[in-house]
Amino acid sequence: MFERIAPEQHDTLDGIPEPAENARFYGHGEAAGMLAAAYRSGKLPHALLFVGPLGVGKATLAFHLAYHLLKFPRHELAPVELATPDPDSALFRQIAIGAHPSVLHLTRPQNEKTKGFKTVVTVDEIRRVSRFLSMTSHDGGYRVVIVDPADDMNVSAANALLKNLEEPPSRTVFILISHSPGALLPTIRSRCQTVRLSPLSQGDLIAALSTFDVQPPADEPSRQALAERAGGSVRMAVLLTQYGGLEIAEATDAIVRASKLDIPGAHRLADAVSGRDRAIQFDIFNRHLLDLLADAASTAALKGDAASADRYSQDWQEIRVAVEETETYNLDRKQHALNMIVRLQDTFRM
Repeated sequence: MFERIAPEQHDTLDGIPEPAENARFYGHGEAAGMLAAAYRSGKLPHALLFVGPLGVGKATLAFHLAYHLLKFPRHELAPVELATPDPDSALFRQIAIGAHPSVLHLTRPQNEKTKGFKTVVTVDEIRRVSRFLSMTSHDGGYRVVIVDPADDMNVSAANALLKNLEEPPSRTVFILISHSPGALLPTIRSRCQTVRLSPLSQGDLIAALSTFDVQPPADEPSRQALAERAGGSVRMAVLLTQYGGLEIAEATDAIVRASKLDIPGAHRLADAVSGRDRAIQFDIFNRHLLDLLADAASTAALKGDAASADRYSQDWQEIRVAVEETETYNLDRKQHALNMIVRLQDTFRM
């Protein structure tokens, strides 16, 4: 097992390193090479938007790029490939624990009332950028601001960040992580160069899991099935194999698509995802509900059924709000789960 040195985040998984402390990187060689080449030539954009599915390595790449810029402050002397971080180096450990004066990592802050994490990146977090940039650059080198994920910014936070992007200081790079770039302000997207990261191949996915001491399935058909269900996402593969994700998804599918509501089954599922120590299972459940609706909306749209596509999209929006309100106001998770099961069961019976 690895030694955890990075502070816990809102989406921390036991036994899995945070992106800041992950010295290994799989896939995305073309994107990494493009970034290294741009920096070496002195043409690295001041704002980058890393776009791709959740859990494919966007934040890890951001921290590897930060390490590269700080290790080689003179771009003309930087190597042609992105440097592999040395876990034993002072530079790596400073970045990992959030102590390096030239790296600012912004994500959801802790909620002092619930002792959990807030559901958004707040404007107070983004205001730290101005204070960070007002300080003298460490050793005259680059300063790196990582917003992870930028999708979680509320409107006030997004507008505050926009002001920084419009007038960036020299030798400063903003890296925005996004799973859903359509949710970002168009003005923010227009000020960033987009770097798209695709789902990992089965080989890279299995290699990453092995690195994290997660045992992937032994037989090839099961590995293929895991890779397909995980969508090339290491995080999703961990959730499926280590946190009961497969069982939660299968139970949810069976209940919401049945012709008649299985009340005992609904209560068993709600109990399984709503316990005090079941935050990750609760998140898996909610994400699966949203994925079901998103897939249904896409399928209906492709068939030309605009009415059904609109209905599924509206349900998606309303369920997302319900999830946020449950987390924000610390509402009864079991009641939320039961309400969502009944709602989707009604939706799919129409």
